[in-house]
Amino acid sequence: MPELRRDPITHRWSIIATERAARPKDFLVAKEPLPRPRVCPFCPGNEGATPTEILAVRPKGGGSWNVRVVPNKYPALRIEGDLDRRPEGIYDHMNGVGAHEVIIESPDHDFKLHKLPQPHLVKVLETYRTRMTDLQGDKRLRFSLLFRNHGALAGASIQHGHAQLIALPVVPKQVQELIDGSKRYFDYHDRNVFDDIIRQEVQDGRRLIHDNGDFVLVAPYASRFPFETWILPRAQGTRFEATSTQQLEKLAEILTFALDRLDRALDDPPYNFIIHSAPYGSDDLPWYRWHVVINPVLTRVAGFEWGTGFYINPTSPEEAAEFLRSVPG
Repeated sequence: MPELRRDPITHRWSIIATERAARPKDFLVAKEPLPRPRVCPFCPGNEGATPTEILAVRPKGGGSWNVRVVPNKYPALRIEGDLDRRPEGIYDHMNGVGAHEVIIESPDHDFKLHKLPQPHLVKVLETYRTRMTDLQGDKRLRFSLLFRNHGALAGASIQHGHAQLIALPVVPKQVQELIDGSKRYFDYHDRNVFDDIIRQEVQDGRRLIHDNGDFVLVAPYASRFPFETWILPRAQGTRFEATSTQQLEKLAEILTFALDRLDRALDDPPYNFIIHSAPYGSDDLPWYRWHVVINPVLTRVAGFEWGTGFYINPTSPEEAAEFLRSVPG
């Protein structure tokens, strides 16, 4: 029988449609491959095809780069200018000021994030942290989102793998709902909801995929999408920007595990990878914790979801977690 499940943080509902049960093999559909360009702007030797780099991580002793950060050539928002907040009758308006950066995580055109050597992946995570930290110094900006689209169905437009960082002059409503929901739980229970989720998932075990001591990988109870996974840190921290290098080493370890299992279980699915960090200036919120969400793109959001805010998930998180645990290591 189908189940309605409510997320304990946002109070968003999901329908776990067990009667539509979709097994992993049901998601092995034809992919939409990205065209291989004659000249890739992200490959070594083609640096002139991108805007001037913001940051590059190079091996000791010089040579080519390992990680490179450049402004997006076609930015959603631009760093130049003033916000100029003003009304237009009952409507609010401001200039499209912000930042839009691209993090090219490897010079190898065909690399996969989880197949990078661990020291290289740690450098990638450190680069994410460095750029998010740097942008918070701009007083016009209030929030930044680090995300990665893998595959055409997930929104990638260039075959060479990369992450993106967008900084905004406002806090998105969805982000505020996460923070407000966490505070509501904290005010009622006098406990951090992320601690409670970790405790319950470790004790229960059905939705726990992996635990490396510092982080747990779980299929969330009210999963919106098939094989949705969360990486939750045990240590309290409001913002990803405050993570230590030691934490990033452990994060690299469990991120590799998560993406490798999804890759082998679902034949390299398209996915969105998102780091949820608190807004700038929110450095010590005892009720909130930064975390990572990985959403494979296996189903499409349609009219019911748009009309209700409910999500229909044909694969229970318990089944997804069990299958991912069963993939040979």
